[in-house]
Amino acid sequence: MEAGGGLSGCSTQKTSERRKATMPASKAKLLLGVVFSSLILTACNDDVTSSTAASADNSADPASQVDKAYNDPNSYSSSANASLDASAAVEKAAVTHHQITLNGKTIRYTATAGHLVARNPQTGAPEASFFYVAYTADNQPAAKRPVTFLYNGGPGSASVWLHLGSFGPRRIQTGDPNANTSTFPFVDNQESLLDTTDLVFVDAIGTGFSEAIAPNTNQTFWGVDQDGGAFRDFVTRYIAVNQRNDSPKYLFGESYGTPRTDVLANLLETAGVKLDGIVLQSSILNYNVNCDMASDYIGNSNNGSSPVSCAGFVPSYGTVGAYYQLDNPNPSSLPQYADQMRLLTAGSYAPAVNAYLASHTPPPPTLVTTMVNSTGVKQSLWNADFNVIPTFFDNSFQLSLIPGTLIGRYDARVNVPVSSPLAADGDPSSSFITKPFTDTIGKYLPNELKYTAQSAYSVSSNAINTWDWTHDGLAMPDTIPDLAAALSLNPQLKVLSLNGYHDIATPFYQTELDLARLGTQPNLTIKDYQGGHMVYLDDTSRPQEKADLVTFYNAAAH
Repeated sequence: MEAGGGLSGCSTQKTSERRKATMPASKAKLLLGVVFSSLILTACNDDVTSSTAASADNSADPASQVDKAYNDPNSYSSSANASLDASAAVEKAAVTHHQITLNGKTIRYTATAGHLVARNPQTGAPEASFFYVAYTADNQPAAKRPVTFLYNGGPGSASVWLHLGSFGPRRIQTGDPNANTSTFPFVDNQESLLDTTDLVFVDAIGTGFSEAIAPNTNQTFWGVDQDGGAFRDFVTRYIAVNQRNDSPKYLFGESYGTPRTDVLANLLETAGVKLDGIVLQSSILNYNVNCDMASDYIGNSNNGSSPVSCAGFVPSYGTVGAYYQLDNPNPSSLPQYADQMRLLTAGSYAPAVNAYLASHTPPPPTLVTTMVNSTGVKQSLWNADFNVIPTFFDNSFQLSLIPGTLIGRYDARVNVPVSSPLAADGDPSSSFITKPFTDTIGKYLPNELKYTAQSAYSVSSNAINTWDWTHDGLAMPDTIPDLAAALSLNPQLKVLSLNGYHDIATPFYQTELDLARLGTQPNLTIKDYQGGHMVYLDDTSRPQEKADLVTFYNAAAH
């Protein structure tokens, strides 16, 4: 069925029974809207490809199963004003069959790569054609088998980083943090989560092969609330098409995907879609207190200062200094040193920097010496501005630790000479993996997953340049209230926060300060690892992260 097709002549006999006795009228209206736009359309759509149906009866060897390729006639655009004609937005997908051996157990699974149409829950009007890749283990009871929706951030980033770097069935070996890596093998992923959950990797509108449907444009959905609503409508559509209403459901967002997750969790719970857990990877949950982002988006980046305390970054300065053996004395245990840095920051640095920001009170010289010894950051930087920021735009912090060397922002362990081509865009930890990920997704989709389109896969868009950051009356988003609301609606909802010690884009301690606003939360777990923004690229940390995720899923199941 085409996305723009009418609803006449279609009917459904099933409605949700969840919470019908006590549901407020406004919430009931939204839930019925979601049911209307998803379940009814599923009944009408004979052409839609269901990843669950494709995998339900696959008991044969994958080699003997028939794959279904799909040559998508559409060309997709990441431009702000781009949109698909409604007649072109069809729900079709390529379906292929595979197997992987994890811990000695062979798992047969079905990969589905294609599109689903998100629709306005009140009117049923098509909003956007979302591209997704779903990996579904064969012959699993849907009512017990978890399904996890994964997406990156940006805003304006496709899900390729999580898809090909983290816990899917295939991954790129990057050699992280060695920026001199020359080969990037694409291998079966021994840390895949397919032994625990089905995986649905979703590309934001204007990335990958996702595009708005006219009269909307991509930019229609380039905003905190607009994006969250569109993702809600994709998730409800996927659940309806694949009959996953009874499945345990999880969200997994990275970077800007973490505030998206907070907003999305609240929207889904409000719509009556019960979640079992959410995973926040490398969080930025309140832009107003992240000194680097606040200095950027409120216009202070050009003067190299920030009106917002950088206390949330200071423990990361310490762990990065320890990596380069610049701390005095250099610590032997990274987790223990992170604890020491938390104590130093909370007890000494934060009060002093608050006084400095409020009244330009200079810090005690002894504290400056302590900060130099504890972080490796030069005294000249502390003296110039005691509120040392990573300076996203001019790289002064990244250039200051080692003469003639630029360290990474996403992963500060990555370092290259300032003359290296990898230093050109300011973050070698991003530069050295961009080409292999872009090249691999361009080959993987047509060659292994049998999906082709008439345009290249868009790893990113320029959405961040025109993004509508407003949310709940603030110029920049603070999504802790959204997370709190979701937890209030669903007290059983479990939350797992994952951060890297060497990430100076979304520092681990700032995440902890943000989450502390929730108060005591027995269902909240925080884990930190060696590594940067994409912890899973680290060969030591990825197995640890996988183990923690399995523990999280198992706990949520009880």
